[in-house]
Amino acid sequence: MLRLGTVRTGFILGISMILAAIIYFFAANWNGMDRISRTVLAGALVVLLYGASYGVSRIRTMRGHHLFLSAVLLLGGCIAFGASVALLGQIYNSHADSYGLFLIWAIAALLFSLITRYYPFYVLTYILGHIALWQYFYPTNLSPNYSEGTMLLIGAFFALINLVMLVLTEKKLLISAPIRLLSFLICHISLLWMSNSLVFEHYGFLMNIVSIAAIAAAFYYYMRIHLDKIYLTLSALAASAFAVLKFIELLINFASIAFFFYGLVFVVLLLTGNIMFFRRLSKLDVPHESDHHSYTVVEADQVETHPIQPHSKPSHRHRGSLTAIIVSAAITGLSAVIGSASILGLVMMLTDSADPFYIVYAIGIVLVLPMLILPRIEVTVRYTLLAVGFILGIIAAAFIGSFVADIPLVLLSAAGLALLKQPVTRYVMYGLLNLHGYICLYHLFDSQNWPITNVLLVLLAINVLVYIRMQRQATVHGEPRPSPMQIASFFFSLLYMLSLTFFDDRFAYSYALFNVANFVIVTLLLFWLIRKHREMEALISAVFWFIFVGFKYYDLLWSLLHKSITLALLGILLLAVTYWYARRFDAKTAVQTHTVTPSYWKLRPLLLVITVVLQLGFISYQAAASEHALRSGTPVKLEIAPVDPRSMLQGDYVTLSYTNSRPSSLVETDLRNSNAHKVKVVLKLDANGVYQFSRLYSQGESIEPNEVIMNGRWDGWGTVQYGIETYFVPEGTGMDVQREARYAYVRVSSTGNAILERLSDQ
Repeated sequence: MLRLGTVRTGFILGISMILAAIIYFFAANWNGMDRISRTVLAGALVVLLYGASYGVSRIRTMRGHHLFLSAVLLLGGCIAFGASVALLGQIYNSHADSYGLFLIWAIAALLFSLITRYYPFYVLTYILGHIALWQYFYPTNLSPNYSEGTMLLIGAFFALINLVMLVLTEKKLLISAPIRLLSFLICHISLLWMSNSLVFEHYGFLMNIVSIAAIAAAFYYYMRIHLDKIYLTLSALAASAFAVLKFIELLINFASIAFFFYGLVFVVLLLTGNIMFFRRLSKLDVPHESDHHSYTVVEADQVETHPIQPHSKPSHRHRGSLTAIIVSAAITGLSAVIGSASILGLVMMLTDSADPFYIVYAIGIVLVLPMLILPRIEVTVRYTLLAVGFILGIIAAAFIGSFVADIPLVLLSAAGLALLKQPVTRYVMYGLLNLHGYICLYHLFDSQNWPITNVLLVLLAINVLVYIRMQRQATVHGEPRPSPMQIASFFFSLLYMLSLTFFDDRFAYSYALFNVANFVIVTLLLFWLIRKHREMEALISAVFWFIFVGFKYYDLLWSLLHKSITLALLGILLLAVTYWYARRFDAKTAVQTHTVTPSYWKLRPLLLVITVVLQLGFISYQAAASEHALRSGTPVKLEIAPVDPRSMLQGDYVTLSYTNSRPSSLVETDLRNSNAHKVKVVLKLDANGVYQFSRLYSQGESIEPNEVIMNGRWDGWGTVQYGIETYFVPEGTGMDVQREARYAYVRVSSTGNAILERLSDQ
């Protein structure tokens, strides 16, 4: 398990670096290559990853590791295809993050899902499909003015799609635990959003009934038809979220002393319902079986002839108990927030002009003290009152701004850490101790202009020392599992270390030092912890590693081009080291004792080849069609007003607003009355050689030689979008373009589609 986990982690990190390098390179929009060269390079990178997947699957040594690496490379090839489609949009200046990009990408992932049945492709398809739908209804740089009815239909569409996905997973027609969970959550979130009367003034009340019915149906199904504690507890969380949303809506509309009083009554009822629900849940029994199929795959040579057998997993009972703890904690937190808001509101209204925060502070202390020393109080009530007390204390201390007021909160947090023995509460108390410690140090040294980085360094040192001490104690006592203090101190050590990477130089080269140190330390920690069988700490390290890479997308030492080269070299080096490490051990044993991925290239090679060819064909077709439009379209000059944002996949771009994007008031009235979104606009050449808005095109009317028809989309707010509002530029040059460019040169095809050619100051 140790060796297999280390090897797989190395392969995943190495390929992740290479994929990040590809995306960085494309996003940099390096102008050292022409359009055709960049398109060919994009296709070549896709072929390289798919080819590597096939080649690795044919290697006979270390069969298990190579099958896993082959599957990851296949997934990487699909991700590279999406990056290549994004590059085409960048080269030919199509919409940033357009729905078409994610739709084509999702179709490719779906085809791989159907061919391989590899669960990461299912998840990738689900995510990309939802992004495509969202971008279709709410595209980047365009905020359509939908009516309440239209927004309701959009929300219902998302809810219906996820309901269908949930039914498919429940009926075992689609076996994917992540999609089952995601579809359940997104369905309820969509219904919850549609029940928001602050957004849907006319339909909110009706959707309240629908949301309540959906929650009730979930309770009935997972309690009576298909008993599942995990989804029962998630249904309880959905019911609590619905109740909290209704409380917020009422608070906004009816804030008063009476309302805050009833808010406290609501908290009591919510806690009572929570207690009764989990008492009822504890009486239910769940069969000791797994809900979803899991597979142990034999040698790749025998995949076609040996049956696939299920293997044991942690019991449903254990997972249900864990989920119940998480959901109960979430409900406690929600109750605490509402209770704190109600108490704070009552104090603010009753004290009038007097300073209320000392009273709030005193109430917080009074609530915390007895809850720490009276253990016989019902646990949900106890923890809720503790949370309310600490929340009130933190709010009051922040407004009071005194180091003296911070000390009791630090001491109470330390007392809670010592007195409360449940793991979850110890995690929470350790987090509160860190929060109060930060506030205390901040107030203590604020008058001395002590940099925040110094506060973070002190807290980092304290947490590292705590972690080392806890680790030594665990070693001495031979404890098999890390203690909550050990895990929490490790988490906060990495959190403070990551936080330091976001501050500018506090001393010479401190920014570079903190970033390099964070990357190196977390990477080494990840491999060391895997080798030491420390699963929880290894998982935390992996999460922080990916967070660092994600947040530093635009924020490291060099440009995207330099980062691309660096990450590519690091990825190749990491793959080589992992390969060398894997060669030292017997891969055959790994295959026999652990779950591995089968050789998809052996199972369905023809279908995989066809899918890859279709992807390359799409890249070629898009490039050829865009080149044809650039060379054969009617040249049009338009006046612009640029802005400088960014796309995560496609890099820096300039958002263009055209002078002919806003029609006259008469035309705007006609568009609003027609409720049309897709329009055809007639542009007419003026005396300065610039095309201006003339009128909306009517089917069959004649066009003069100095006029051109261009397709557009009416956003409902007063603007027509032509699909040429995005112009991608090399990294860091957006502000120059925004400052200097005044005109856009466009090619319009015979069908009315426009493609942006270049920008100019004249």
